[in-house]
Amino acid sequence: EVIDYLTAKGEKVGLVKVRLYRPFSAERLLAAVPATAKKIAVLDRTKEPGAYAEPLHLDVLSAFAEAKREATIIGGRYGLGSKDTPPASVFAVYEELAKDAPKARFTLGINDDVTYLSLEEKPAPNTAAEGTKECKFWGLGGDGTVGANKNSIKIIGDHTDKYVQAYFQYDSKKTGGVTISHLRFGDSPIRSPYYINQADFVACHTPAYITKGFKIVNDVKDGGTFLINCQWSPEELEQHLSADSKKYIHDHNINLYTINAIDLAKKVGMGKRTNTILQSAFFALAKVLPPEDAMQYMKDAAEHSYLKKGQDVVQKNWDAIDAGATAFVKIDVPDSWGNPAPDAAEKELAGRPDTVEMVENVLKPINKMDGYSLPVSAFEPMADGVFPNGASAYEKRGVATSVAEWIPENCIQCNQCSYVCPHSTIRAFALDEGEQAAAPEGMKMLDFKVGPGKDKYQFAISVSPLDCMGCGVCVNTCPSNALKMSSSDSQMDQQPVFDYCVDQVSVKKDLVDKTVKGSQFNPPLLEFPGSCAGCAESTYARLITQLYGDHMIVSNATGCSSIWGGAGATSPYTVNKEGKGPAWANSLFEDGAEHGLGLYYGQKTIRDALKDKVAHIAESTDDAARKAACEKWLETYDNGETNQDATEALIAALDPNCPDCAAVLAQKDYLNKKSCWIFGGDGWAYDIGFGGLDHVLATGEDINIFVFDTEVYSNTGGQASKASNIGQVAQFASAGKALGKKSLSEIMMQYGYVYVAQVAMGANPAQCIKAITEAEAYPGPSIIIGYCPCELHSISQGGMGSCQNEMKKAVTCGYWNLFRYNPAAKAEGKPAFTLDSKQPKPGYRDFIMGEARYSALTRSFPERAETLFKQAEEYANNRYERLSKLGELYK
Repeated sequence: EVIDYLTAKGEKVGLVKVRLYRPFSAERLLAAVPATAKKIAVLDRTKEPGAYAEPLHLDVLSAFAEAKREATIIGGRYGLGSKDTPPASVFAVYEELAKDAPKARFTLGINDDVTYLSLEEKPAPNTAAEGTKECKFWGLGGDGTVGANKNSIKIIGDHTDKYVQAYFQYDSKKTGGVTISHLRFGDSPIRSPYYINQADFVACHTPAYITKGFKIVNDVKDGGTFLINCQWSPEELEQHLSADSKKYIHDHNINLYTINAIDLAKKVGMGKRTNTILQSAFFALAKVLPPEDAMQYMKDAAEHSYLKKGQDVVQKNWDAIDAGATAFVKIDVPDSWGNPAPDAAEKELAGRPDTVEMVENVLKPINKMDGYSLPVSAFEPMADGVFPNGASAYEKRGVATSVAEWIPENCIQCNQCSYVCPHSTIRAFALDEGEQAAAPEGMKMLDFKVGPGKDKYQFAISVSPLDCMGCGVCVNTCPSNALKMSSSDSQMDQQPVFDYCVDQVSVKKDLVDKTVKGSQFNPPLLEFPGSCAGCAESTYARLITQLYGDHMIVSNATGCSSIWGGAGATSPYTVNKEGKGPAWANSLFEDGAEHGLGLYYGQKTIRDALKDKVAHIAESTDDAARKAACEKWLETYDNGETNQDATEALIAALDPNCPDCAAVLAQKDYLNKKSCWIFGGDGWAYDIGFGGLDHVLATGEDINIFVFDTEVYSNTGGQASKASNIGQVAQFASAGKALGKKSLSEIMMQYGYVYVAQVAMGANPAQCIKAITEAEAYPGPSIIIGYCPCELHSISQGGMGSCQNEMKKAVTCGYWNLFRYNPAAKAEGKPAFTLDSKQPKPGYRDFIMGEARYSALTRSFPERAETLFKQAEEYANNRYERLSKLGELYK
């Protein structure tokens, strides 16, 4: 596009595309470059630190040098990290080449204020084909925006003579993250491989993006259309729009519309999925097709897309299409928006200085989808890739339109709501007299109902409406109807209450224990992760941090858990009030286990050396208290529970003026016994990383592995894995998987010295905690496999809001089994193997038919479905019978 634009203006510019790089043909390259070309820029989409230049640049330099052809040849990097390369970047390259002394090395798309190798990019003219219409849609991951826009572009492409293009952009969150759909259509071929930044039509499908100040309206061309999905009146809209947005709308003559697809979706039975309503509104406003034709095409597309989920789902989409066609409202832009009142000053952030500094300088722009504007210098404090913990607490995404509300009078104080929350947004607190008196307005409290001596406390459940994802898992789990879903706007007065409880209410050690209820009085050290609403994976991980987080090391294999657990600048792993929390690192998909073993050996080597130094101090000191502290530490060296207090006592007893003591204190963070964990999904554990996992467990070292078993490659779009079950539909198994699930647990039990457990926290919460605590206490390797219902399972009744209940159903019918194999039990005269599942009840077929990953097969291959489902049920029954006999085998 840029070359056509420049040559039309008489510029002598061109491009050579290298389509086959290896073997590299210097002869053909030289023939392709005109002899009159005197200045050449070579663009590499790679970075090789330490090299003289990037690969293609080096090859071009060599080819010209050997041929003794003279030319100024410079090299640049572009597109790193999927960075967009718009026309402005290409214009910048040609402007650089036009200089008498262009930079020999440069980078496109960033503001490099450290090495000053970036090129300045100026506002560029529109180089797209004349008449091209450009549309942009800001959605929420999982709300159907992307799917709806895929249908829209197909409809336009199939039912008009126009050329079409669609591209979809995602942030690093899972379901619930930002999605941006870029749609182009026109009468001429479209050759625009870059994001839309000046659109004819822009839609914001999530009201939180407006309240957070996203610069969405800046994408709209003069006279373009801006549609906002919200529940606000015109007066409320004016309050929520930023001053900059109001002025842009006024000055650029933007046609502003609102639509309340949120309430409409509930009315027609679509729940939180507003996509179809908003798609209908787009066609009505864009007028790319006659409205009645567009509505019919949408209905046909909806039937094609959703029939596999049932005719009732299709009908709901049809109703949504009819509703959206006329539901939008034109907003008259007042003259006052031309000179709006300034926005209120942002609240000053409090917290750990390193985290606050990073949030101010890095996270805030990223949080507003403006991270590309950051200069390189902003990342200098994190140049080694290490980010401070706890940044997710500052995001306050506010993406849920409905959040949990606590009803104190119904509460039985079981803490199950906190136990099952995937995002740590609902928590249990105990307030002493002083904390009760200082509590903010709106604080709800109850007398403690059980426990001697607990009457000094008031019990509270608090919800963060700005962090809640609105999944409803807590509401569906609560046994006493003490929770309900309410509009987020109605619950905003509870945000100060939650913030007060987190910041000012102390942990009551006398309430904390390793039970379902007691564990929830310990603050989670994994909070507000970027996982899907209702996610089981982050729920398990959060629970482990409540048990061991203050002395925990985690190596996370690449997958869903590494994405929601460690997106740059937004770490959800955090610290307690003493500054202690999990140390977390992500490794590659294939070597997550080996990486975790390396972390374990690293800290173990340092700690073993400290052991010798402490032993020397114990032998040589005349100080009785110091000697006793050293001996207690040595005595509890391998005990993760008792060694924590012993370490605190040892540190207090050591004299920093004593050279031997000072040497130990210099490495005091390594003194206490660490709880070492490796996290990963089934694609890693069963498939790609299995060799490493097997090796780590075979070492006999004291390291724990937790497998988040979704029975599918969740992070990469739903491919079948060896954890997938018979009859399951997935990518690469569209006709249903024909082979049984790999029994990873039984394989590992064969070693005889590996602790093995299968858990499903929603089926048996106490068994889940027991397995985790037994695994950590076991002085050897352990593996726990946790059943994780997933968004990709398409649970028909309640979706991911029924995640915990779905676990219970899976165990009740025998689809998933609960058991523990503890080699240490033999020494206590107990059976090593315990089957915690009861005899399966009828209902296996009903269970799998409640998930589209199975029921879809009955619509596409009904006879094969019947055969495979029968095999799957037989396989499950045989597995239970086999497990029931292991108690005798492993006595």
